[in-house]
Amino acid sequence: MARQRIHNRRASRGAQGGQSWISYSDMMAALLLIFVLILAYSLFHYFSMLESKSRELEQQTVALNLAQDELNAKEKALIIIQTDLDKLQDTLSAKEEELNSTQAMLIVREEELESAKAALLLKQQALDEATARLEEQQLLLSSQAQRIDDLIGIRSTMIRELSQSLTAANLKAAVDDAGNIVLDSSVFFETGKSTIKEEGQELLNRFIPVYLGVLLQDKYADYLGEIIIEGHTDSSGSYQSNLKLSQDRALQVALYCLNMRQLSQAQKSRLQEILTAKGRSYSDLVYVNGVEDPDASRRVEFKFSLKDAEMINELNNILSEQEN
Repeated sequence: MARQRIHNRRASRGAQGGQSWISYSDMMAALLLIFVLILAYSLFHYFSMLESKSRELEQQTVALNLAQDELNAKEKALIIIQTDLDKLQDTLSAKEEELNSTQAMLIVREEELESAKAALLLKQQALDEATARLEEQQLLLSSQAQRIDDLIGIRSTMIRELSQSLTAANLKAAVDDAGNIVLDSSVFFETGKSTIKEEGQELLNRFIPVYLGVLLQDKYADYLGEIIIEGHTDSSGSYQSNLKLSQDRALQVALYCLNMRQLSQAQKSRLQEILTAKGRSYSDLVYVNGVEDPDASRRVEFKFSLKDAEMINELNNILSEQEN
């Protein structure tokens, strides 16, 4: 009985154990199924995700390739830009050098300009000084022009009075426009001689008082500068011999005038101050129709000059240049 109970108990326990094992197996099967399902789901999800990721990866790869292409294009563009930049840099360097050269040239130009300004200032100062001198000279010229007019008027008056006085004294001695009077040498001298003939002395005795009576008047004292007696010859003989002969003749006429009793002491004193005798040899021959006239060439000339004659000639030259 006891054994039966034990056997029954064991059988009961075995039945209970078998049932427990079945339940455990079912549970494990269920768990395995769940695990398989989970694994299948995980695999499905994984492969789905893998496919999705693969697509994304392909898209990213494509995008990456595009980006790489774009990067390559940009790198090429960058290279081109760098090349252009290098060219621009070279150009900039060249421009900088050109600018530096231009600046150096500009500095030189500025220095030249300053120098030119300084030179211009000096020239302006010189011009101002020259203008001032010119104004002074113009004033002087105006004054001298008036003096010239006065002298010309005086000379004209003296020439006119000489001509009238000689005519009134019945002296056949013509006065030219310059106031010169020519006397025939044959009246005064023998050929080749310098001694004054009696005929010449008579002519001088009549001519000189009239001539000096006009020129030595007090009203002309401030103007009369010189009385010149010139001796002239023809071209016969040498220049030197004719020079001596003409000088001796002019001197003899001058000495005769200084010793004339018809002249007052005041006239003689004045004449000593202004009388000059000159021999001209044949340096001023007289020509008629291009041929020398020996008789006209042999002559004695009486000339007079005013004190400002040289100044007049110079001023006339200046005025003539200004008119031209």
